[in-house]
Amino acid sequence: MKRMLLLTLPVLLAACSQGGGDIEGVQTFKNEGGAHQPGRINYAQTPPPGGAHNPAWQNCGVYDRPLYDEYAVHSLEHGAVWVTYKQGLPAEQVEALKKVVDGRTYTLLSPHETQSAPLVLTAWNAQLELQDVNDPRVQKFLQKYEQGGEAPEIGASCSGAYGGTV
Repeated sequence: MKRMLLLTLPVLLAACSQGGGDIEGVQTFKNEGGAHQPGRINYAQTPPPGGAHNPAWQNCGVYDRPLYDEYAVHSLEHGAVWVTYKQGLPAEQVEALKKVVDGRTYTLLSPHETQSAPLVLTAWNAQLELQDVNDPRVQKFLQKYEQGGEAPEIGASCSGAYGGTV
C-alpha cells in the first residue's frame, strides 16, 4: 500500500500544479475578511490588497477619477480585481486598459493618486505592479483572481452600492 501511494503522489502533485501556476511578480498578503469600518482607513500598501473596509462596496466598473480605497477593498473581498493606473498615464494606454476590462463584471478600473508603478493589479491578498499595460501578466492575473484567489466573499454583489469617486 505504501508503494502505491508513492507511485501516485507525483501524479497528484503534477495535477495540482497545472492550471496557470504562479504569476511572476505577484506579491501576496494575509488579510482576513469581514472587518467593516466607517471613515478613512490607513493601509500599509498602496493600493490596499485587503483589510478593514467600508460597509458599502464600490460598484464595479470603469472610473476616470480615483476611488476611495475603503470602498474598493470591500469589492476585492467580493472577488473583484482592481486595476489602477498612475495618474498621467497616456490616454492610449488608459483606452487599452478599458478594452481589457470591457465585459468583465468583477473589475474596477481607476487612476490611483498615490501609487508609484504605472499599473497595479490588486485582488484580495494579491498584487502585481507592472510597467506596461500590454504585459501578458495582466490577462493572467485577471483570469486567476477575478472571482477567484483568496477573496472571502466570492460571488457577493459588485453593484448596487457606492458609485462615487474621490
